Amino acid sequence: MTGGHTRNTVPMRTSPRCGARTRDGSPCRAPAAHGKTRCRMHGGALGSGAPKGNQNARTHGLFAGETISEQREVRMMLDEARKLLRELR
Repeated sequence: MTGGHTRNTVPMRTSPRCGARTRDGSPCRAPAAHGKTRCRMHGGALGSGAPKGNQNARTHGLFAGETISEQREVRMMLDEARKLLRELR
């Protein structure tokens, strides 16, 4: 008689693996998180990833109407200055 119990490792060995690649290019050998395609270390954990609805995005105003008109004015002043410099030569 052997004093121990047999470990049932079949579910662990047959579970889907993480789809990520390691730094050396080999596939990650960790099991994927339940219902996910990545393990807990590669983004399968609860709460990982960006918030829903892109709430962390910021608008920079680069293409706002006020900025575009200001850029036009600056461009016109530079053109006039270049024209004046050419005439002075």
